[in-house]
Amino acid sequence: MLLNRNALLGLTLIAALGIGFVMQYVVQPRTASAPPEPLEVTDITLTASMAAPRDMAVPRLPDTPVRVAADTTTLPAPALPEESAAPQPACPITLEAAPRPAAMVALKLKADCLAGQRVTIHHNGMMFADRTDADGALSITVPALAPKAVFIASFPSGDGAVAQIDVASLKAYDRIVVQWKGRDTGIGLHALEYDAAYWAEGHVWADAPGTTRATAEGKSGLMTRLGVADDDEALLAEVYTFPSRMADIPGAVNLSVEAEVTQANCGRQVDAQTLEYRQAGALRVQDLTLFMPDCDTVGDFLVLKNLIEDLTIAAK
Repeated sequence: MLLNRNALLGLTLIAALGIGFVMQYVVQPRTASAPPEPLEVTDITLTASMAAPRDMAVPRLPDTPVRVAADTTTLPAPALPEESAAPQPACPITLEAAPRPAAMVALKLKADCLAGQRVTIHHNGMMFADRTDADGALSITVPALAPKAVFIASFPSGDGAVAQIDVASLKAYDRIVVQWKGRDTGIGLHALEYDAAYWAEGHVWADAPGTTRATAEGKSGLMTRLGVADDDEALLAEVYTFPSRMADIPGAVNLSVEAEVTQANCGRQVDAQTLEYRQAGALRVQDLTLFMPDCDTVGDFLVLKNLIEDLTIAAK
């Protein structure tokens, strides 16, 4: 479905032109003036319009009816204007959505005349930015955050497209999102599955994301990184997925948001947001503001362990 901020205005203008007329109504301002002076009228003469002289004879109509031949000439029918096709967008944009394992959705965006352009993907509160390739295309796989998922792709011009898809399998998964603006925030989402130690097996994060297959089979979680960190206006997100309703082993997943202190973010304020989709239903949203330490602590990490509630896994 194509979106265009000028579409409504264009349709309204086309409708007005189709009617075939333009109405103008101008009200002239009334100027103040003195009240008119009374006019005295005298010498009034009563007259009758077009009165016939009394001695004028009235012509007599013939006694027999007069027959008049009808004109049987056939006039050509007036030429009607041909219907013109609806105006086509200058740059057709399409967005297609297809289901993938682990309640993921494959998005395919096509915008031939918008090659190499920044495009923002919106979905149920989550937002990240990517770029089309040299052909104006973009293919990405996105975790769904709603059983009836709606995805919007929007360009800086205001043009865009929408795709919808049912994701019935989402009921088997829990999902945690952290999203932020800027390429140098140092923020990351970490999951320690079944009491795993840092950097060991079971520690799922951006550099050890897991696999879609293992998650779809109920064995472990999956970390998905979304967006392109190409400038300070970059919109990025990380999504952790765990198959809570398919796991064979009971236990817990410890979740934390962490931020590494770097030369780019030290001494700065970093803003982020978390989204939590759990089986309880409603999406939980939290805003996060971090005041990064001074630059003499570069290389250290801020660990926020209580920001997101840990997952409790019950065996199926």
